[in-house]
Amino acid sequence: MTRALVPLSMSTIGLIPGRCRRCVAWELEAPAARLAADSGEAEFEKEVWLSGVMLTWGSAGQIVTVDEEPVGFALYAPPTAVPGAAAFPTAPVSPDAVLLTTARIEPAYRQQGLARFLFEGVVGTLTRRGVRAIELFGREDDPAAGDDRAENLSDRPADRWAEHAADDADIPGCVLPAGFARAVGFVEVAPHHRYPRLRLELGRDIGWKAEVEAALEELFASLTVPASPPPAVRELVGAGSNRDETGPAGCEIRPSRGCAARGPADRRR
Repeated sequence: MTRALVPLSMSTIGLIPGRCRRCVAWELEAPAARLAADSGEAEFEKEVWLSGVMLTWGSAGQIVTVDEEPVGFALYAPPTAVPGAAAFPTAPVSPDAVLLTTARIEPAYRQQGLARFLFEGVVGTLTRRGVRAIELFGREDDPAAGDDRAENLSDRPADRWAEHAADDADIPGCVLPAGFARAVGFVEVAPHHRYPRLRLELGRDIGWKAEVEAALEELFASLTVPASPPPAVRELVGAGSNRDETGPAGCEIRPSRGCAARGPADRRR
């Protein structure tokens, strides 16, 4: 078995799952993301976004392959390049951090050390690029983590249920579980009963104990990329030349291109 890490680029974006390529919930503000989904332009907008990030910052992800077959991926970017993050109640992400939006290992390839291999690659690459920390938004699923967290939505009054439904309307559907993120070394920096923000400082050794590696496998195995609904009823779902080693260390960029601002003449199809 030959495994390798491939930087995400315009030539390799086709290696990530189609559902993720067609999701721009992270990459665009909510209204623009909905418009892109409804018009069938989401995949094009994803490519526009990636092109902008690569020009100003560098590669925005890693793809893990086994015998040249893509089996997993991790996507990340500076917080100013991820307008969809504003939907989270614990936003904004710290300006010195890179936001890990999503990561996944395909089911058939789990428990083979690939989650650790991918995560080590992400950490090593970002450390070499001068990034100080990785942050992510976690999904809190532990019913024992607090009274408000333990409440069942079906048991709440209608107005309270509506409040949570409204809060989640623009939240991407591929949020990683907070509990597993903590287990692999992320520390909570912005508490919340549903969507805490967590941080991993770079530039230090990460202890790969057996339980940490097991938690990492669970973290990257837990993501299910939602299917894209038909255009007529489409809602927000899911997730975000190689400069991976040489991109600038700074994170203050704004490669913002929404589909609403583009006319037919701008299409590259």
